[in-house]
Amino acid sequence: MLATKIILEQGVEVLGLNFFTGFCVEGHTHAILSRHKEKKKRNNALWAAEALGIKLEIVDVVEEYKDIVINPRHGYGANLNPCLDCKIFMVKKAVEWLENSDLAYDFIITGEVIGQRLKSQRKDTMPIISTLSGAEDRLLRPLCAKYLPVTLPERMGWVDREKLYGFSGRSRKPQIALAAQFGFESYAQPAGGCCFLTDENYSSKLQDLWQAQGERRYELDDIMLLKVGRHVRPKPHFKLIIGREEGENNFLQGYTNQFIALKSLSHNGPLTLIDGKPTEEDITLAARIAARYCQKAQASDIIEIGIYFPNGEKSRQVVRPLLPADIEAWYV
Repeated sequence: MLATKIILEQGVEVLGLNFFTGFCVEGHTHAILSRHKEKKKRNNALWAAEALGIKLEIVDVVEEYKDIVINPRHGYGANLNPCLDCKIFMVKKAVEWLENSDLAYDFIITGEVIGQRLKSQRKDTMPIISTLSGAEDRLLRPLCAKYLPVTLPERMGWVDREKLYGFSGRSRKPQIALAAQFGFESYAQPAGGCCFLTDENYSSKLQDLWQAQGERRYELDDIMLLKVGRHVRPKPHFKLIIGREEGENNFLQGYTNQFIALKSLSHNGPLTLIDGKPTEEDITLAARIAARYCQKAQASDIIEIGIYFPNGEKSRQVVRPLLPADIEAWYV
């Protein structure tokens, strides 16, 4: 928002590009979970574009992005976040859009700040992004431009370098002050955190998925399901995805045509999906795990579990729930 506003203030028309990878946090889990009731249910890219008064293009890059996640040339950050490769990829896509669009746009801006991200926003990585993306000096970073070489839009006089900024470091205080100056009363979390690949728990689930498959690959449904529920893997060839609240149960209901589903018939309890190829014995174990999460379920209780298959078949099992300690080691 700040980078865009700085350029808009100089009388330059700006168009927003938002790349959908499937790993976005906002606009998905926030809309599902009741514990995020206080958060406005919005796509922040659309909201920001409206607040700035600019047009926005949403670009689906789910398939192309897979290679960035699976084979990052510059490696991962603390988790499975390929931040430098991700930045190069998105700027490259912006270059492709700029060169192939019928609209007359001349350069690219980002909100990068030197030193803000240890993996991708360092002074030595800035030229790597510019070069490997193909943007070269068409890439302008308005928030830290005064620490970087002069770019094409500055040389051409489209942008006044004196009206750009020289922010650096991890502190967001200068940016927050500038936001106040511009009159921005609402904006996304300044520290970021909008990508699940930066999350340790999510990354563990993705690693578990790859290990179970025997190869590093994923489909969109896979990564969407990793965002919700408890994931419990009692055996290498199957796992359970257990809803934690009503919103997640409703979301998981949409996958009952693809996975075996379990639902308590005698107690209030979550919807549970079985991902994998369970045997009859495995389904009984899964029913006992699902029973453990029924409300007020005790180890001595008898709980009736409905079992629903994607082909329309269904059955019932009467089981005793496992103890929490029995399941703890199976959490993904």
